[in-house]
Amino acid sequence: KPAIRLAALMDQPAIYVFTHDSIFLGEDGPTHQAIEHLAALRVIPNLMVIRPADATETAAAWVTALRNTKGPTALVLTRQALPVIDRSKYAPASLVGQGGYVLWQNGSGDPDLILIASGSEVSLALDAAAVLAKDKTNVRVVSMPSWDLFEKQPESVRNSVLPPACARRVAIEAGSSFGWDKYVGPKGKTVCIDRFGASAPAKVLAEKFGFTVDNVVKVARAV
Repeated sequence: KPAIRLAALMDQPAIYVFTHDSIFLGEDGPTHQAIEHLAALRVIPNLMVIRPADATETAAAWVTALRNTKGPTALVLTRQALPVIDRSKYAPASLVGQGGYVLWQNGSGDPDLILIASGSEVSLALDAAAVLAKDKTNVRVVSMPSWDLFEKQPESVRNSVLPPACARRVAIEAGSSFGWDKYVGPKGKTVCIDRFGASAPAKVLAEKFGFTVDNVVKVARAV
C-alpha cells in the first residue's frame, strides 16, 4: 500500500543537500523569501536536518549524515560566504554529531545568558557574545545545527548544553521562529523572521530584519 511504501522509503539513508537556506541569498526577486522551509523540514518524521555554521561544521555534518543508516538526512547549507570558525579558540566541529554543543563561554559554571544559533547566524552570535562579555556577563554561545540529533542525546547532555538554571536565552536564526520556544523557554526571546523576506543585498536585509550585532545585543540585554 502507498502509506507502507512511503514509510519504508523514509527509512532509507539518502542525503539531500539544500543550498539556499535563508533570505540572504540573492537579489533576484520576491521568490527569495525562504523563511518557512527549515521549520517545514524539521517536522518531517525521521528526517535528520542539519544546518552547519561553517566549512568545518559542514564536513562534520557530512560524516554524521553518512553514519545515519536508519533514515534520510537533509544538509541545509548557506549560499553566502561565511567566516570559518577558529577551532583552536572554540569547541571542535566534531560535536556536530551531538546536535547542539557549547561553542564558547567567557566564564565558568552556569552562564547568565545563552545565545543559541544555527548556520550562518552562529558567527553573528559569537560577535554579539563578545560585546556582551564586556558587560561582565557570563555568556554562552551554543551552536545548534540539528534539533533531531540534540533531542536524541541523554537528558544529562542536553542539560549540560542548556542548563535549566539559566532561563535567559536568545535564539538567532534567519528563518521562522516556529519551534524555538522549546529551547528559549518562557523568559527567552528569538531573533528570527516571521514574515516573508525581501529582495535586496544580504547586508541590507540583515539590517532591515535585525540580524546585526547591535540588535542581538539589544535583545539579549532585554532578557
